[in-house]
Amino acid sequence: MNIVIHDLNDKLFSELFSDMPDNTFVIHDNGNIKNCVGCFGCWIKTPGRCVIKDGYDNSGEIFSKADKITVISESTYGCYSPFIKNVLDRAISYFLPSFEIIDNETHHKQRYKNTFEYTVYFYGENITDNEKKTAEKLVKSNALNFRCKKYSCLFLSDVKQLFGRLD
Repeated sequence: MNIVIHDLNDKLFSELFSDMPDNTFVIHDNGNIKNCVGCFGCWIKTPGRCVIKDGYDNSGEIFSKADKITVISESTYGCYSPFIKNVLDRAISYFLPSFEIIDNETHHKQRYKNTFEYTVYFYGENITDNEKKTAEKLVKSNALNFRCKKYSCLFLSDVKQLFGRLD
């Protein structure tokens, strides 16, 4: 399954990607997602599921079925937009609460043994070189934490450059 997480409005997304493959699961801002409150309920009270019941409570499980995750985010000072950041925060149930050392860094252990490709498209008219460096480090770190088999971080001055680029 391919997962597309985006912060575009529905009209623009439909214009850019009118013909999505059947095996694509799209996560977008439908106004329902609540913020992660850091309660660790997804680790302690309901392992693998968020205690907030808003339709995003099974994000970790959804990620566990991915072959590829594509993120489309406005660049916000070299980071994800608030919506994208929240979706990734809410998927923390993908991990276990215990840690392991990978490349001299502390990372969560995986709950699921899935690996996927991770592609992030940052868009914005005036993304600075420093913002690009920050974003590249962020995506690399996320990819390592998710144990991705392959990752990429790309920058677009106009989101319309994505037209037809998702497969």
